[in-house]
This record gives sequence, C-alpha cells and structure tokens, in this order.
Amino acid sequence: MFANALKSIGASSNINTNYSISSTLTATAGPWKIYSAKRKATGKEYSVFVFDKKTLDAGNNGLGGRQSASSQKRVVEEVVERLKKEASSLARLRHPGVLELVEPVEETRGGGLQFVAEPVTASLSGLLQEKDDQERGGGFGGRSSRYVTEDANGTRRRRELEIDELEIQKGLLQVSKALEFLHDNAGLVHGNLTPDAILVNAKSDWKLSGLAFCSPPEPSTIPTTIQPIILGEVLNPDPRIPRTVQLNLDYASPDFVLDNNLTTFADMFSLGLLCIALYNSPHRSPIECSTSISAYKRVFQSSQSVPTATNNYLSSRPLPKELGQHVLPRLLTRRPAQRMTAKEFQESEYFNNVLISTIRFLEGFPAKTPNEKQQFLRGLIKVLPNFPKSVMEKKLLPALLEELKDKELISWILHNAFKIIGLLPAGRRAFNEKVRPKLKEIFVTNAKQPQEKDANRDAGLMIVIEQLSVIASNCNGKEFKDDILPIFYTALESPTPSLINAALTSLPVVLPVLDFSTIKGELFPVIATIFSKTNSLAIKVRGLEAFVTLCGGAGSGDDGLDGLATEQKKATSSTALDKFTMQEKIIPLIKAIKTREPAVMMAALNVLKVVGRVADGDFVALEMLPLLWSMSLNPQLNLREFQGFMELIKSLSSRVEDEQTKKLQELTSGAVTSSGLKDDFLSFGAIAGSSLEANGTSETDFEALVKGRASTTNTNPLDSWDTKPSAASSSSSVRNSTPAPTFSWSTPPVSSPVATPHLKAQTGGFRTVTPDLAAIQPMAPTITQFSQPLQPQSNTTSPQPQPQPASFNWSSASSATTPSNIWAIPSASAQPASNVWASSTTQPSPNAWASQPSTSAFSSLSLNQQQQQRPQPTTSSSFALPPPPGAPSASSGNSGFNLPRPPGTSFTTSGLGGTSNMNSLASLGAANRTGTGMGMSMNSMMGGMSQQQKPPQQQPKGGLDKYESLL
Repeated sequence: MFANALKSIGASSNINTNYSISSTLTATAGPWKIYSAKRKATGKEYSVFVFDKKTLDAGNNGLGGRQSASSQKRVVEEVVERLKKEASSLARLRHPGVLELVEPVEETRGGGLQFVAEPVTASLSGLLQEKDDQERGGGFGGRSSRYVTEDANGTRRRRELEIDELEIQKGLLQVSKALEFLHDNAGLVHGNLTPDAILVNAKSDWKLSGLAFCSPPEPSTIPTTIQPIILGEVLNPDPRIPRTVQLNLDYASPDFVLDNNLTTFADMFSLGLLCIALYNSPHRSPIECSTSISAYKRVFQSSQSVPTATNNYLSSRPLPKELGQHVLPRLLTRRPAQRMTAKEFQESEYFNNVLISTIRFLEGFPAKTPNEKQQFLRGLIKVLPNFPKSVMEKKLLPALLEELKDKELISWILHNAFKIIGLLPAGRRAFNEKVRPKLKEIFVTNAKQPQEKDANRDAGLMIVIEQLSVIASNCNGKEFKDDILPIFYTALESPTPSLINAALTSLPVVLPVLDFSTIKGELFPVIATIFSKTNSLAIKVRGLEAFVTLCGGAGSGDDGLDGLATEQKKATSSTALDKFTMQEKIIPLIKAIKTREPAVMMAALNVLKVVGRVADGDFVALEMLPLLWSMSLNPQLNLREFQGFMELIKSLSSRVEDEQTKKLQELTSGAVTSSGLKDDFLSFGAIAGSSLEANGTSETDFEALVKGRASTTNTNPLDSWDTKPSAASSSSSVRNSTPAPTFSWSTPPVSSPVATPHLKAQTGGFRTVTPDLAAIQPMAPTITQFSQPLQPQSNTTSPQPQPQPASFNWSSASSATTPSNIWAIPSASAQPASNVWASSTTQPSPNAWASQPSTSAFSSLSLNQQQQQRPQPTTSSSFALPPPPGAPSASSGNSGFNLPRPPGTSFTTSGLGGTSNMNSLASLGAANRTGTGMGMSMNSMMGGMSQQQKPPQQQPKGGLDKYESLL
C-alpha cells in the first residue's frame, strides 16, 4: 500500500525530482504517511508527508454506492482543502515548537498531496501505540518491525522508545511554548490538539502540527490570513471519510462541543487530557466517545465519568504529585476563565526540577552571558548522569555541539560531550554521527596553523587528547585515521609543551587502532622529528618513552622485567615498529642526544632495553654496547642508575657471547666431524702456537725427558702433519697411550721413511715461519748456564741400558781440508769455542761433541749405507733454515735444518746412549725449551732433525746459545 502511494507521486513533481525518497514508512500522523528522504544536491535528511486520496474511498464503509458522484466528489474536495490548509498554515508559522515546512504542498499524479518538512522519527500517537504494544507483550516483543526505521539510503536502525517522565515533561514544555506562540503571537486556536498532532524529530523535540482545524478565536484582535472554521460543520462527523481527517472528540474541549465557543482556553483543556493520556495505561484519553457527540454529552452529565481529582482523573496509573495537585485542576475545569494559560503552565510546579530547568536553560543558551554559560557548563557535567539516555543523545548533545561556534567554550562543551558519549549505550552511533564531524571541522578543516598559539584551541585539543580512549572505543581504524589522527598530529605540532606531553603520553591508546604502515610511515616520523628538534628535557623524556611504546615495550617507568612485559608485547606486537626501524632509525636518534641529564639517560636506557631484545647480535656488540658504556660512564649518574646500565650491559654481553659461542660450535662441529682429512690451516696454527700441551708433553713427560728415560714413541710435531685425526684427538691419544715421550733428539727408526716425501710436498707451496738466518749479523754467544759443555763421566758408573741406534760415517763426504771435530766433547779446561757462524777464516775450535768409540754392533753402519736405503729429497724441509753466510752448502739431500757433518769424522749415535752424552743432550734440550720464543720448543726442532737423518753443520762452541737467544 505504501509503495502504491509513492507510485502515485507524479514524475514531474519538484519533490520527486530533487529528493531521494525511501520506500520504507517511517511513521503516520493522522492522514499523513511519513517517509524519510534526502536532498540530492546536499545529502541532508528530511521527511516527506504524503496523503493518498484512495484512503478516502476505503473510509466510505460501503455507503459510497448510495451517494451520488457529485456528493462524493464534494466530500473529497473538502478533505483535500482541509489538508492543504494544514500544510499552508505550517508555511506561515515559524517557531521552534512548530513543525518546520521545507517544501510547500504539491498535488500528486493520483490526486493526493505531499510536502517536505524537517526530519521526524515518529508521531506521539505512534510512540504511545508502540508503548502499549510493549506493555502488553511484556517488553520488546510482538510487532518488532514497528520499532525499526529505515533511512533514505537504506540504513535500518532500531528506534528508541524511551518515554519516561522527563521525556514527557520536556515534550509538554515544548508543546506549551508552541501553544503560547499560537495564542499570543499568531492569534490562532489549534482546535485539534491530539497525539496525532505532535511529531517527534531526530533531536527528540516535540513539534506541533495538525493545523487542519486551526482558526482565529472569537473574538480575535490579531489579524491573520487563515480562514476561520465553522464549528457546526466540523462537529458533525461524516461517516464517508476516515476518522483521521475529522475532529477527534476524545480530546475536544466542552467549549467546542457543548458551548460552541472557539477560544484559546479550549486548547488548554485538550492539553490537560493529553497529560493524562501520557501517564494512562493504555495511553488514551480519559474521555472516549467514539466520534459521537451524544456520547460526549453523556460523559459530562455524570460526575463519575468526568476526570477530576477525586477519581484520579480516570487514570489507571498514579499521576505525578505536582501534575495532579497543581496543574490538572486548573486545566480540566469546566469554566474556561478558570483555566491557566500556556505561559502559566510552563511556570507551574510540574516543571520545577533541575533537569527540566537545565533543558530550559539550554534552549535559551544563546541569550545568556559568557559568565553564565561557563557556570552552566561546569555544573552540567555533574547533572548529566540523571538524564534519560534518549534526552542526552537527542536533546542535550546536539544542543551542546551547536554552541561549538563559540571558541571560548570549546573545552567545556567537549568535556560535557564526551561525558555524554561515555554514558550512552549507543555512544558509538552518537559519536560518529554528531561528534566526530564536529571535531574534524573545528581542529582540521577550519583550524589555524599549528605554529600559531591559540589558548582556546589548545584547551579544546587537550580535552580531545585526554578522551582518546573514549574516541578509540567508538570508531574503527579507518575513521580514526581519517578524522582523529590529523587532530593528534595537530597536538604533536603544537607550540604548547603540555599539549605535546599529553599527546605523547596517550600513544599507547592510539597504536592499537592504527595499522603498521601508518605507524611506521606517518606517526613515527612525526614523533622522531619532535624528539630531535625539541629543546625541552621533559619532551625528550616523553619522546624516549614514546619510542619504548612504539617498539612494543611496557611504557614509562617499566623495566621490562615484570609479568606485564609479555602481555604488553603481545598487545602491541601487531603495531610495534620492525627491527630495521629500531636499529637504523631509533638508535641513531639516541646517539645524537647531546644532554647527559640522568632522567634522559635512564629513559634512553629503557629504549635500549627494548631494542636489545630484538636487535641482531652483531648490532648489539658493535653499536649498542659501546653506546651503553659511553652513557654509563656519565659522572652525573648515581649508583643505582649506573647499576641499571651495568645490568643491561652484562645481559647483552652474555647474549652476544652465547650467540657467538653457539655459532662457532656449529661451525667447528661441522669441520672436525669430517672423516679422513685434516685442515692444513689448523695444522699450521698448531705449530705456530705450540706449547707443552700442543706437543703432547705433560709435566711427567718432561721429567722423564730431562732424566734421560727416552720413550720409543715419536712425538715429532712434524709427524703430526701426516696424521689424519684432529689436533685435539691426537694430543689426547698421545697422553693416554704413552707414559713418557720420546727424546726429541733421538734418531727415529730406519723403518719410518714415509714422512720425507710428504714433507717434500709441503715445502714447495709456502714460506716457512723460520726467520731468515742469513740476514742476521753474527753475534757473540750469550753466557748461560748451558754455555759450558758437560764433562764426560767416569765409566765406573754404568748407564742404564738403552737401545743403541746406528752410527753414521760422515768421512766419505768430508772435504780436503778437515777442520777439528766440533762435535767432540771438550775437557773441563777447554776454552769456549769460537762462533760457528763466523767466516771461513775463523779457526774452528776442537770438536766438543766427539765421544768415545762405540762398541755397539751398529757402529759400522755408515751414512752412505743409510742414504742408499732411503730416497733422497730434492728440496729442503718445510721447517728449514738457510745456511749461514759463507758456510759450505750441503748436498741436495740435506734438510734445511741440518748442520753439515764434520769433515773426516763420523758421528756415531751410540755415544748418545752414554751417561755424559745423554746428560749433555738433556741439558741442551732443557735450554732450548726455556729459550723457545716462536711458540715451538727446541725439542720439536731437534726431533725434526733426527727424523731427517742428516749430519749437523759445523758450529763453534756456544752456537746453540745464539740460537737460544734468536728463538
């Protein structure tokens, strides 16, 4: 039916062309059907009132067929003219209590009427009917669709049906003001004051309408263009037309029906009946006559049927005391002269309470002085919890926001507005529809430059920043980013330090609403700029606390060690900055801090704590730890503050150590677990950094060595190059398998010539670590405890039986000129030998190393025989020394570390088994061990010489002392 009513609107209608009309019915008011609409040009909301002429045919009740067509046409024309009069009367009357007409009445294509008025949500009759349905259904139930409205854009919403006593008082006060305007200013009588004639707009204001029966009173001295009505015609109900277009006798005054008098006091009688209907249950007038004049007359013939104080005015519910004792007795009196006027009604005891007084003061707010306005707004916030929710949302909040144009009151108005938002159950809707657009308009659209200091604007901004938690809970992320975040930036860029401080402090409320890209790309650069440019220490500290929050920390004053750290990190993990931004943006900002105030340093320490949790290990070691040490040595710090730095330094250092140790362990385990081969680099490192443990020599081994108990196990470090296991495993196996090491200078068995080719292969690729002795100038021997050669001992003491190695005859390789044997052991009176490294003209000393002829069975073995059994190397060993300047070069098969054999003599190793010779060698080995300076013992060197089986070079007495000082 409603859709058909809309189809009857002509296509050429101005209303249909300029407005988008919803197809869903909003409310009904008498014969009018109300639809929500939006103006196409502006998008502003309005209401379209439509009258369909077909409803007149439905009201004929089957009697239309008995009447002539001309009579029916005359009735329709009369109704249409009456409704046109109602719309035209609205156009002539301008008052806050009267419905505002926007577009004049037009005829539709089907013969109906329509006009556009201010947006309304319901009629009072509709609200009372819905209230009755709720009470009968035990609450919100039954016909629930009647409580849902739909806007012109298709938005559906649940309509608030809160009609409590304050709503009634407020509405009656507004209606009485409209009646006062009609009576005193317009010179009109409403004539049909019923719930259908009262409309409720979006602000919950009651608007007076239904002026189809308005007329000048009799007599009237105020000129008017509205034609008076004829009571004889309107008091005779016509059964051919609906009751909605006729005078409602249930609310009519006896002046009309019984006396046929048309005065303004008739509206006051109707107002009294309306007051009873608002408290009655069901919400109807105490006079019910079903449009029958005779029934109406019978009501007033009996005192029992007339509403009086004795019968509680025929109300099924108790009436307010002030209304029943002071107001209704003066409204429902039979004599019109005894009734109160509309102005007296407004001043009655019924409206004497603080809530109604607050509404009345707010309605006249523009006329108040600035001092009165400020006092009112200060006290309003204390009274707000006593107001009904609908009154706060629809009446108080819009009225307050309208006064935001007064810049001196911005902070006070916003304070009350946010209080209302917090009290409303539908605060989200009220904030987004009313408050948020106003905030954007004041602080963004029409705002001055942030650098210009404005005390009123800053005060309002402070209220907004303080209420960010309320704002964030009442809007989504996109709305916050588009409308609220620019306001937040305005506060950050303000020249007022307290405002910047408040904005930075509220950062934990802002971050959860924003996405990561907005935080990193928009919010963080603004905060970083403020932090780097400010000269205020307080802002510096707040900026560092903001960095803690941005990095996912627990905020100001938190050390990250409490139980809330995990919860805080979890809450802000989706909005915290990434690791790159922390390392590359925040840490440089901290490095650039010039001040060394303890408060700033401790705030920076909190930032470094949070960044240290997620930063890379190398970044912590190279960037953060030096910075922490530099800051910790600040002389202005006290002991507790210094200890705080040290705790973090130790914690981060331990973390770096653990990570690096774990990394190296993983790399080492991957290197040593490979089977078969050993890294040459590791072998080279073992020689360069050799020690007693590196050679597999313990204290017990050393004792056995110096006492002459040589072991059969070869501990030559050069032999370890050919072994497959790692250095650690080799050393361990030597310790476990051999109780005493082999004497490093003993000649190895002949059956181990395998190392020579391997050493030969190694020597060609790199230069050895042995220094070039050719470049060293001759020097005098150093007198040490080992400078004097050992004296041979008596043969009476038999040495311990030792294995007798083979002797070698070097006579075959001697030159024509045979010097004295330098290897002979001199007597006790022998003089120190000359320098063996000196020029050839120097006369060599007698052989200090020559021993007694050996009787060993192996003494006949010569060097030539040995050389025939072993392959001769073509190159020197990898651990080789070049010969001294001027010394005769050895044969190509000699090792680089060998001394040439003495000419004409043979060196027999059997003598080494003697007591004196063994003691001499032991002493020489001990001297070499104490004089080792290159990380390798002389024991290892001489072991290599023994393995090569090469004769030593001639050297004068004391030459080993020079070697000792060199090494």
